[in-house]
Amino acid sequence: MKPEAIQAFLDASPTPFHAVQTTLKRLLEAGFVHLREGQDWSLDAGGRYVVTRNDSSLIAFCCPERAHEGLRLMGAHTDSPCLRLKPAPDTTRHGYHQWGVQVYGGALLRPWFDRGLALAGRVTWQDTAGRLRHTLIDTRQPVAVIPSLAIHLDREVNEKGAVNPQTQMPAITSLAGDSALVTQSWLAGLVRDAEGETGQVLDFELSLYDAQPSAVAGVHQEFLLSARLDNLLSCALGVEALLASGLSKPSLLVFNDHEEVGSQSAEGAQGPFLKQVLMRLAGDSDVALQKMLSRSMLFSVDNAHAIHPNYADRHDDGHAPKMGGGPVIKINANQRYATNSVTAGFFRALCAEASVPVQAFVVRSDMACGSTIGPITASELGVRTLDIGVPQLAMHSAREMAAWKDIHAMHDALKAFFACAGVPES
Repeated sequence: MKPEAIQAFLDASPTPFHAVQTTLKRLLEAGFVHLREGQDWSLDAGGRYVVTRNDSSLIAFCCPERAHEGLRLMGAHTDSPCLRLKPAPDTTRHGYHQWGVQVYGGALLRPWFDRGLALAGRVTWQDTAGRLRHTLIDTRQPVAVIPSLAIHLDREVNEKGAVNPQTQMPAITSLAGDSALVTQSWLAGLVRDAEGETGQVLDFELSLYDAQPSAVAGVHQEFLLSARLDNLLSCALGVEALLASGLSKPSLLVFNDHEEVGSQSAEGAQGPFLKQVLMRLAGDSDVALQKMLSRSMLFSVDNAHAIHPNYADRHDDGHAPKMGGGPVIKINANQRYATNSVTAGFFRALCAEASVPVQAFVVRSDMACGSTIGPITASELGVRTLDIGVPQLAMHSAREMAAWKDIHAMHDALKAFFACAGVPES
């Protein structure tokens, strides 16, 4: 695995739309065939295919050679907590143009202050012929900032924790001058630059993001710093591991949008996307699908909480993963994670054979546990599932942190999974 490929993926993917676009380009270059949901599919044994939904979710698969053959499935999600522009974002106050934002997902808010924020996402527009079109845009350069209030004007700021996203997080975009900023006309210029055509902007799904690119850090360059490590790091590793495995075994990647807000959407893990694709792959029969899934296993790969040296009391003493200690098996008795002894045992044996260290995470018994697409997909399909992840710090911040040692180890574990002879039959 080339570290620069991981960083390039992260830097090129400021939104779920861009993450899918980047993944699709990588897979097409590797010989995958792009399928359309609205068309008939002619699938060849051993063939390699990719399909997208809503531009923000993606499934790629290598077809089985034999009927009902099991799949090595790996799932992740394309979305990350962020700041989304409101539909009518423009305000002008005290000499500044500002954009109002909605907080998407469970974002840490203070790290968004005082950063150069770029804008990216999808714009829906109508061309001069009346055709409805949509275009992905990315300013790449900072176009907004949310400045902190000086400590001289709020002496107790370091003792306060709450941030009001309605009143304290509208982003400054420009000085007001003599005319008001009209976002839709400004976006029309970006669409024209991207498409070479003019048109009327009808709507948009746009997010602010930290324009600072990913970086290597640490005295010995051990760490990766980037936005959206949760969970685009898993997406990047899944693609690279699948391609490195030789593509000789029936395998499938599913990258769902909307995990951070509950997965209840047509393209989310609780929606029908994966099951509909698997039905077509299995032969349009519930029985055929059941037989295939009984021989399959899903690795739900979503970053895990590494122990923070300044807040070690937030972890269970016996289940506090360390950065540099390898992939983390995520376990929860109340099924917030879908891991069981069979899937965890299979992963431990797989990693031992690949010389990959393994850790385990269990949340403190007096704290609430987060979740992943693992339990949702397991309950929708009935497929045996393992929840794992790369340990990281600063999860849901505008800037997150992981260790290269763990990134390489997870790549090797996923590569071994995609190349393995098979999984235990249920």
